[in-house]
Amino acid sequence: MSKEIEKVGAVSQSRYDEIVTELRQVVEQQTQGQFTIGDRALEIEPMRLPDDGAALPGSDLFTVRQALTRLAEDIGLRRSTVENARWTASRWPREHRQAGVSFTVHRVLGSIPDEEERFDAIKAPPEGKSRWTVDDANRRVGRQVENPASSKEKITAIHSLARDEEVAAAVTSDFLKRPTVAAKVPEQEKVRVVEEFTRDESVATQAVTGLLRRPDVAFKAMSDDTARFQVNHAQTERSRQAREDFERTGPVAPAVRQIDRTVEFLDLVTACHSFVAAAGRVVPGLRDRQLGEDERTIVHENVAKVRATLDWIDQAVDTGKVDMDEELARLLRGE
Repeated sequence: MSKEIEKVGAVSQSRYDEIVTELRQVVEQQTQGQFTIGDRALEIEPMRLPDDGAALPGSDLFTVRQALTRLAEDIGLRRSTVENARWTASRWPREHRQAGVSFTVHRVLGSIPDEEERFDAIKAPPEGKSRWTVDDANRRVGRQVENPASSKEKITAIHSLARDEEVAAAVTSDFLKRPTVAAKVPEQEKVRVVEEFTRDESVATQAVTGLLRRPDVAFKAMSDDTARFQVNHAQTERSRQAREDFERTGPVAPAVRQIDRTVEFLDLVTACHSFVAAAGRVVPGLRDRQLGEDERTIVHENVAKVRATLDWIDQAVDTGKVDMDEELARLLRGE
């Protein structure tokens, strides 16, 4: 039995090699054609500073955009194609253009800022390769590649595809269902994920209730001062609500009003602790996030209210006067 001939697609290896040789000649012709378009576009409109869109002195008929648009229309191409060819030609003087290297690779490597480095780079394909590929050129200038090879490139590709929030949510849900994937997530990141998923109060309530039913979790959680304080605060709040209900309906309520000052003191201290603990939980979540202008304005307005309220508390504690001036009253009302 004869050995099966190796194939590439539907053709034999030898036929494939013939096709590659033929198409390299075609690509070379296309490259020369693209550079010709770029050179002629440069002749019509030499490169200028980025903010210089006016017509050249002595030629007030066309701006750069108008001239290139007319040229593109007259030769049946898009203006963006002509602009790309013009820019690429400007980055590669004739003596530095490399035969056998596609116009696309020239365009990608053209983004290397330093001329000497750029001209040297195109002469030196990546180690172990005899020719530049588009992906190799993109790697050289730090751009995303079409066929990611390294873990970093694959991660970048996933991030790019998951920019849409619905897609990201679906992908994340699928990934976290894979035990081996979840096991490789660092502990700190797992905590961050849980915090993100429990921003909704109803979700957080269900999650915390379930977790605190596990004795080992509850024991370790109570070793954290803030967590222990929040639990104590919650118990105090439930007691306060019960007390208010008692004062409204209990027949002996007047007899216990003499301890109100002590309870008010505890409530005030609890409120301060609650604010500090809440801020300590929320603010770290802003790391690496850029709030919009409207969001920043809202936060600053609320911070102003907090500052005014703290001054009011200081006054009440030091003097016993709880009256607020009209400006503070308007601020707290959100006017």
